[in-house]
This record gives sequence, C-alpha cells and structure tokens, in this order.
Amino acid sequence: MRENEVKSISGIPFLLFMLVLLAAGLYLFGQMLGGAESKGARVAWVIGGFVSFGVWITFLGGLYKVEPNQSAVLSLFGKYVGTVRTPGLRLNNPFYTKKKISLRVRNFESGKLKVNELEGSPIEIAAIVVWEVNDSAEAVFNVDDYESFVQIQSEAAIRAMATSYPYDQHGDEISLRSHPAEISERLRHEIQDRLAKAGINVIESRISHLAYSPEIAGAMLQRQQAGAIIAARKKIVEGAVGMVEDALESLKAKDIIELDDERKATMVSNLLVVLCSDKATQPVVNTGSLY
Repeated sequence: MRENEVKSISGIPFLLFMLVLLAAGLYLFGQMLGGAESKGARVAWVIGGFVSFGVWITFLGGLYKVEPNQSAVLSLFGKYVGTVRTPGLRLNNPFYTKKKISLRVRNFESGKLKVNELEGSPIEIAAIVVWEVNDSAEAVFNVDDYESFVQIQSEAAIRAMATSYPYDQHGDEISLRSHPAEISERLRHEIQDRLAKAGINVIESRISHLAYSPEIAGAMLQRQQAGAIIAARKKIVEGAVGMVEDALESLKAKDIIELDDERKATMVSNLLVVLCSDKATQPVVNTGSLY
C-alpha cells in the first residue's frame, strides 16, 4: 500500500453555494407554512424544500478541512482512493471516508530499558527518536496504530543495538559510551528498518540516558577507577624513565661524574622513587663516603 495523492476541489465556492441552498430551502418551507392557495402548490413547496436540504446535506458531507502539515486519507467503502495534502477547506465525493494524519515532526523518548550489553553487563539505556509520517497510506492501512507501532519498535531497536556493542571501549572498537555519533547513526538505521513498513521516516535518534544498572554500578565504578589509575601510573613511569635517561646522558656528556653500574642503579632507583611517588619524598643526606 503506497500513498497516491489525489486532487480535491476548493470548498469555499461550494460553501457559498450551500448557503444559497440553505436559504432556498428555508424560503420554500416558509412558503409552505405561510399557506399556499392550492394543495398542489403546497406539495411543490415541500418537495422543493426537501430537495434543497437533501442537496445541502450531501455537499456538507463532502466538505472537510486539511490543516498545514496534515493529510487526509480518502477511502470509498473500504477501498483506498488517495491522499489529499493541500491545506484549506476541500471538497471531494461526500461518500468518501476521511482520516486525518499529522505530517508534523514528532519526538518520542523511550523509558529506561535494562539490557545486557555485548559483554553481558546489565546497563540502563534510553533514547530520543525524532520522526515523521512519510507515507500516510502505509501509516493508516499497514499497521493498526502507527503511534504505538513507533513506540514498541523503537524500544525493540534500542535493545537490539545495545546488545551489539560494549559499554566501555577496549582498544579501537566502537562502544556505547565512547562513540556517540556512530551509535546514534546505527540506532537510527535500526529504527528506520523497523518503521519503514509503516510509512515512518526517522529523522534523528540520540541516546538520552546510559549507565550501568544500580546493582553493578559500584563495582564497575571501581573497575573504571582502577583502569584510570593504571593508565596514569603507566604515563608517570614512562615519563620518569625518560627523565632518568636524560639525566644520566647529561652527566656523562658534561663529564661531571663517572658512575659505575652499581651507582647508576642506585641513582636510577632514587630518581624513580622521587618521580613516581604519590607523596613528597624525605631526603637522606649521606655525610660519609660514597664507597
């Protein structure tokens, strides 16, 4: 079922015509109540009044209003006829059934869903989906309730996407927390694939909430802190080794002092302790011999 746009007639001229018919019907009934000279004349007034009101009611059923960014899906006795997107007061076959569909951009925010990410850790995730109706015929006839369909399928897509990536990054792989742009685009494609059959176009999707589940949040926080401490220590050690190497080369180049392997080891040990320590070191002054 694909949308087929049909033409409609402007309803303003017919609205004026209906006002004339209404006035004519009221006039004819007034003449009948006022009393005609013959029975045949009274019958003619009655027939004319009923004809005028019948035509007026018929055209009244064919008038309908289309708001900006709205469409009217027309069907005749269960058969889809077409869709009208022209805004204003419109006129079509009075026997058409008309269903109004909003074409405005809408957004949907899912609740906090508890799922297991790629590594099996339970997490909480929620997302915001910006969408619009692209094909009103599919939205009406392919699904029962397209708004409910958007909600259920979006949450299913969020669950499927969350189980495909880890929460934290390990190496160069994409993770939920470290690559928001890639994750959002993947999520949009996941939702679009599920909503295409309902005539829905997904404009944008963004993760609005991402966290570990409360039962493991404390343990995961400790793991993250440990990882950060290890990474920081690694950087400190790398820098300290470079500084010690520069110090030894500088002493050797300037011929300030000649150190054997044992004294080099002692100096390296002392410098690493000073550079890598969390707290300020306490110096010990050696007043005796170096040997």
